[in-house]
Amino acid sequence: MGVGRFVYTPILPLMHAGAGLSAGAGANLATANYIGYLLGALVGILAPALVRSRALLRISLVVLTGTLAAMPATHDTAVWFALRLLAGVTSALIFVIAVSSLLSHLREYPAHLPGWAFGGVGAGIALSGLLVLVLRPVADWRAAWWASAALAAVLAVASWNLRPEARPTTTQATQANADQVHEATTFTAAAADSSHAPRTHRWFTALFGSYTLEGVGYIIAGTFLVAAIEQSSPGPLGGGAWVLVGLAAVPSSALWARLGRRWSRPDLLLAALVVQAVGIALPALIGGAPAALVSAVLFGATFIGVSTLALATGAHLEFPRSVALLTAGYSVGQILGPLVVAPLLHHGYQRALVLAASVVLVAAVAAAVLRIGFPHHMVVVRATAPVRQPAPTESAADAGSHR
Repeated sequence: MGVGRFVYTPILPLMHAGAGLSAGAGANLATANYIGYLLGALVGILAPALVRSRALLRISLVVLTGTLAAMPATHDTAVWFALRLLAGVTSALIFVIAVSSLLSHLREYPAHLPGWAFGGVGAGIALSGLLVLVLRPVADWRAAWWASAALAAVLAVASWNLRPEARPTTTQATQANADQVHEATTFTAAAADSSHAPRTHRWFTALFGSYTLEGVGYIIAGTFLVAAIEQSSPGPLGGGAWVLVGLAAVPSSALWARLGRRWSRPDLLLAALVVQAVGIALPALIGGAPAALVSAVLFGATFIGVSTLALATGAHLEFPRSVALLTAGYSVGQILGPLVVAPLLHHGYQRALVLAASVVLVAAVAAAVLRIGFPHHMVVVRATAPVRQPAPTESAADAGSHR
């Protein structure tokens, strides 16, 4: 999934140079992928039985690989749009099924273990970036897409026998409900009437605004970072930076989960957003190799962490359907991001990065508001109705919080 969804970023400069792709059309292709991802996530919400389908997983692996192989077969922008849309849908389905399987089969294991598994997205980013970096001196954009399809095929074979989440039996469901009730009651020494539970609307509103803005800012950098670096520093620097983004993302989910044991989530969310904003702005404001490499590390180390922290905070607030609402806001932000900066791309990518950093800083301001009076110790009450865990339908960076 990391290859299928994010390889477009390092290939984009090659398509500008070799395929005549304009900056505006490049932004549109990015938007197509994000629209497809939202559609795939909605399928996971509306048809949860599909999350347990091995056949759908395998079909999605094959189709996603096929969309990569088909990109060099045409110069038609409309066909490219359809292919990236389909790649987004299948990426989301793969992610939903894989995360459901992960959280189902590793339920009894330490929480950091799923965090490392979510780092596979970062590994896919790093591998695809390294592949394009190696091919660039000797091949064109077509070869880059074919090579990425071959890499995706190898990873699909390795993923072929992944066991989706098993359908729970009545006994398992009852036991899971009992476990969830037990976990919930550990927040307090004794249960209390639900009328005394704190109203969390104001904190959730701040969180929703922050996470939606993060979707806008993060995706601008995630789409155009390589092109922006290569515009000011021609050569392999942009591709190398993208490899660093992936490598920094591999341990990030486990790292932020560990930090969450010592600091509050609102504090960590604010810190991660500020660090990410600095990382996004560096290539535009300073330029040069050191700034590009530091930018890559800061961005890669935070974009998964922000999603993990935001969704975990929403779950802590116990706002109704918090994960679904936050995921929807984040996804809409991803769709809007490339469209918002498209008019700026005629003057280069630096302005787009400055705008992205500014949006992330505004998200940090909203996170600072979230910290004011945040209810760190919630009174949690469970009635006799079953406790239903939300389906994992967030983006590639949104996984660890369900744990």
